[in-house]
Amino acid sequence: MTTKYLKKASKTPETETATAQGVVTEMLAEIEKNGEAAVRAYAKKLDKWDGEIIVTKSELAENAKSVPEQVKKDIDFAIEQVFKFAVAQRDSLKEFKTELHPGVTAGQRVLPVNVAGCYAPAGRYAHIASAYMGVATAKAAGVKTIIACSGPFRGGPMHPYLMYAFNKAGADVIMTLGGVQAIATMAYGLFTDKPADVIVGPGNKFVAEAKRTLFGKVGIDVFAGPSEVAVIADETADPAIVASDLVGQAEHGHETPAWLFTTSEKLAKDVMARVPKLIDALPPTARDAASAAWRDYGEVIVCDTREEVVEVSDRYASEHLEVQTQDLDWWLENLTCYGSLFMGEETTVAYGDKASGPNHVLPTKGAARYSGGLSVHKFMKTFTWQKMTREAARDIGEVTARISRLEGMEAHARTADDRLAKYFPDKKFELGEAVEV
Repeated sequence: MTTKYLKKASKTPETETATAQGVVTEMLAEIEKNGEAAVRAYAKKLDKWDGEIIVTKSELAENAKSVPEQVKKDIDFAIEQVFKFAVAQRDSLKEFKTELHPGVTAGQRVLPVNVAGCYAPAGRYAHIASAYMGVATAKAAGVKTIIACSGPFRGGPMHPYLMYAFNKAGADVIMTLGGVQAIATMAYGLFTDKPADVIVGPGNKFVAEAKRTLFGKVGIDVFAGPSEVAVIADETADPAIVASDLVGQAEHGHETPAWLFTTSEKLAKDVMARVPKLIDALPPTARDAASAAWRDYGEVIVCDTREEVVEVSDRYASEHLEVQTQDLDWWLENLTCYGSLFMGEETTVAYGDKASGPNHVLPTKGAARYSGGLSVHKFMKTFTWQKMTREAARDIGEVTARISRLEGMEAHARTADDRLAKYFPDKKFELGEAVEV
């Protein structure tokens, strides 16, 4: 395999992960010990927020009046797209029953979790899309109680557009809380007395670490890190569009990887010449983030063949993967590791992030090798059930008793023995020999 790095990252997302662990561990312990008082203290200290935590119905109504009509229409459109896609995902999950052996019937039930916690970050930007990505998907799953959290925006209340999106998408409780204290609040059921079964939504490294630490007590969507983008391009791609898409994702933050995998060195060099100019033309906050991200985490890899590109891409397992090449169907058939795939120049990560329908909460740091992103399935539980006739219990019971004794599990074996003795008192069975362990 021949690959050539025209640009190689000087850092990886793992470089910064350890710094969050100590902070998060201390905060979670304090919140678990002192509950709502600790949450309020952290909200005041970290976000300068000492207002009410739960947003009232009257506040939601007043907030909706302040949102411009075009903004409402855009958010409503995007919510509909996300909800429709999530409903289609839900419909792909089927309940069934089947006869596995004469008299043995087994089946599957599909039920939503009871309580979902949906987080949307505040930070530098108003993360409106993150609000409806979580809530609308949970709503499509049929979750009974949806609790939504986001922090105060730039020292004030929650961003009005984000609050509107939470409410319009179907959140039952909306709280003005950000960061670790929001994740802990949903996990422990503070202010609502409804601990979340699942917590979803993107956030900074402290939010990601809080979710990782609490996993097991609650379910989570993904082990998230900084957002990532990779573009696969060949000689037919437009270097201006490729460069634009790399920069478009790099503005997420200082630690956002942006990768180009290509079979064309000419295109690679053209893109590399364009990226700094596009970054320099951004507004200050975005320019600062994208410049650091491209400098420290950007990579450009040239491969001899498209098969080699697939191998590289699957190893990186990017959160967002764009393909701008000939023969798109070939790439769809051969790529296996990505959070979400964007096929052709006509679509882009920003479309998926905001309004096209599939969810934008996706696996990062290689997790796409074994996990998908947020979907309606994250809010659903698949249960199995079984029942059988007494004739079937005889066949299954004999095998169960013998295998249990081979394993040294005598009490297991006797649950089968007792049924066989009850149902067939006049019949002798070969049930194996007890093993002393």
